[in-house]
Amino acid sequence: MSEAVSRRTAIRLLGAAGAALGAGGCVATVPPGAGARPRGKPAPAAEPPKAGSAARIEALVGRLTLDEKIALLHGARDPAPLGQAGYVPGVARLGIPPLRLAHGPAGVRVDKPATALPAPVLLASAFDPALAREYGRTLGREGRALGQDVLLAPRAGLIRTPYGGRNAESFAEDPKLTADLVAEVVRGIQDEGLVAAVGQFAFADQEQDRDTLDVVAAEQPLHETELRGFEAAVGAGAGAVAVTPHKVNGTWAAESGALLHDVLRRGWGFDGWVVSERDAARSITAAVTAGLDMDLSATGSPYGTRLRQAVREGKVTEQALDLAVRRVLTTMDRFALLDPRRPARPVRDAAAGARTARKVAAAGAVLLRNVRGTLPLADDAARSIAVIGPTGGVPLVGGGSARVAAEHADSPYTAIRRKAGRTATVRYALGEDLYGKPLPAALLTPAADLESRTVEPGRTFGHEAEFTLPEDDEWTVLVHHSGRRPSVRLDGEELFPDRPDPAGPGGLLATAPDGLAVRRRTLALKAGPHRLAVSAQGGDRGQRFRLRHTTRASRAADLAEAVKASRASRSVVLFAYEDPGEGADRAGLGLPGAQAALIEQVTAANPRTTVVLNTSSCVTMPWLERTGAVLQLYHPGQEGAGATADVLFGAVDPGGRLTQTYPADEQTHPVGGDPLRYPGVNGRQERTEGVHVGYRWYDSEQAAPLFPFGHGLSYTTWSYEKLAVRPERGGLRVEFTVRNTGRRKGTEVAQVYVGPSPELRLDQPVRALAGYRRLTLGPGQSQRITLDLDARTLSSWDPVQHTWVVGKGLREVAAGRSSRDLPLRARAVVR
Repeated sequence: MSEAVSRRTAIRLLGAAGAALGAGGCVATVPPGAGARPRGKPAPAAEPPKAGSAARIEALVGRLTLDEKIALLHGARDPAPLGQAGYVPGVARLGIPPLRLAHGPAGVRVDKPATALPAPVLLASAFDPALAREYGRTLGREGRALGQDVLLAPRAGLIRTPYGGRNAESFAEDPKLTADLVAEVVRGIQDEGLVAAVGQFAFADQEQDRDTLDVVAAEQPLHETELRGFEAAVGAGAGAVAVTPHKVNGTWAAESGALLHDVLRRGWGFDGWVVSERDAARSITAAVTAGLDMDLSATGSPYGTRLRQAVREGKVTEQALDLAVRRVLTTMDRFALLDPRRPARPVRDAAAGARTARKVAAAGAVLLRNVRGTLPLADDAARSIAVIGPTGGVPLVGGGSARVAAEHADSPYTAIRRKAGRTATVRYALGEDLYGKPLPAALLTPAADLESRTVEPGRTFGHEAEFTLPEDDEWTVLVHHSGRRPSVRLDGEELFPDRPDPAGPGGLLATAPDGLAVRRRTLALKAGPHRLAVSAQGGDRGQRFRLRHTTRASRAADLAEAVKASRASRSVVLFAYEDPGEGADRAGLGLPGAQAALIEQVTAANPRTTVVLNTSSCVTMPWLERTGAVLQLYHPGQEGAGATADVLFGAVDPGGRLTQTYPADEQTHPVGGDPLRYPGVNGRQERTEGVHVGYRWYDSEQAAPLFPFGHGLSYTTWSYEKLAVRPERGGLRVEFTVRNTGRRKGTEVAQVYVGPSPELRLDQPVRALAGYRRLTLGPGQSQRITLDLDARTLSSWDPVQHTWVVGKGLREVAAGRSSRDLPLRARAVVR
């Protein structure tokens, strides 16, 4: 930040002004200083300002009617929907086009097929800002090709809690790495002419109580941790910022002048527009006063009506309304959306998107464990392979709210069989049935085929039957459906109540291979007769559904088949999964379903087992010591199967490194055992960990993680040597040599951490990531690495002076392979 934020701003950051912003009777006017260029460095434009742009914008604002201005500031129903998240009507008579806004953290979410990129957390694992730029360009190019103008991406907050349901959509627990990558993704998106709306500002790192929570954070950690990614996005020229729907320090974020005006606009110089979803503005007057420009809520939202009424009653001045409209139009002009001859939309290049998806998935693969030469698969180990697990036989492209409709995706079994070649024997066993087996028609009286039913639009299907069990059993009943969830009543009880509910315990796959939604219910059934009643509605578009089940015997048979295939093979690759859903956090850190038992049984049968983790975030691993290798690929996108095979067979060195610490158990992590930190108590959450997020907490508490931040193994070996540190341009220059000491070409991520300043009387981490470099070297090759740590990297936020202050004095610098593997250490004076 170029200059200090005022003391009044700091007080507001701590929530003291929350009541004033929401008080009745106040009038929304233009905030002080908002009519001129904000202080601080202006955000770069998507293209050079055109002559007369400001005058043209003013002329447009002057010609707009009140209703037209309001229409530009809130969502509406799209007359030609493309399946996107939001639509804002234009004003045709003045040449202002409509805006279409899509979600897109890992691909453009619309009705048409799009490239399903790996999850952002997998991109981040590559520690490669240039690759993040390429990722962003793919998003931007496809967004434009698919009829969109704004992409609600990337997410700039940190991975704070391991329970976060959308951790896969974030980058890292470290502020610097997050900031670096967010900035490049934003630049990439906007390189292609698509507006990036970075979200969610701020503290949107959990799904539980996400619309109502009050997050309380002190000024120093606010600036040093959560805000770093957003500040970097603004510096990269982000055209829009999406605000979170909950409270920050006692004030709804959409109504927080402390965040939207004092920090975002005045502090960082943001000159784009601020947008909210899900009716985040509780008070129109407070929201417009604070700096909210647009609300996307469409169907049934009263935002437009309330805004019009507030203007007519004088609670919101038309000057304030004009300012919001001006921000939207100015940004549209930056992206040539107001030009009479707007740039033609590109044709979607599916092949280019697929190449980037595969490149990212392979680059981010993290090898967590590798013993007994389990990987890479070679020689006899590559000629006899068992692929185990439900997601070994079907593609797991992405999960939860980042799911994209990909045109094509191979299953891991298909990719491994192709890579192994025709002379190899590759077996497949399910291990655990997630989709169920058809109910035998003869089981029901009267008989009915419930495996593949079609209900025409406007029609209703219904069937009632009885069945008899010869003995007590445990069933899992599954319903697959394309429309409204069918009613399934067993012995008079509705198994799937008509309310939002999880797909199953802790993230079981919620979508069948053919795209039908899947819901499950496990229950104990007594021997004897039972009554089943099924009904389904066709609705406006008709629907398909099927009813399936698993039994104690079928589950035992699936497990036995997996064990048999494992014993018969030289190597085993077991795919483990988790599929979180938007709106809910993870119930625990263990693998969902019966996967832990499956891993225990398979590794007992064959210790040369590689477990491939396709999870959204970190998991606990009580089975770890039984495995030969563990490979983390999170949600790998449409090309994930091929990228996984490349890494398994050694065609690609696993060059990914963890961007989040993996805890050893459910208690030992930054929010473990402290409900006030997570999920909050009585709607209030306190960030009492301060600046000690992620690995910093483990260091401050001297706690042992399962795997540390930055960890990742290679198929070769590495040495670090000759560290030199000296003062340079107000910061430090760090030099050291990395050498490939093995027999294979490999990829390494060299990391540099800096210790606290003895002269700052502020809370500081034991060590913090200060720089990194991804490099690829052949056997015996070495490279001298030079990293410059600038003054900002060596600074802390002073809550008394309300600005960044350089941490001077003698400071330790360490270099190595992870936050806990730092063989080189030196000290230098920061002047």
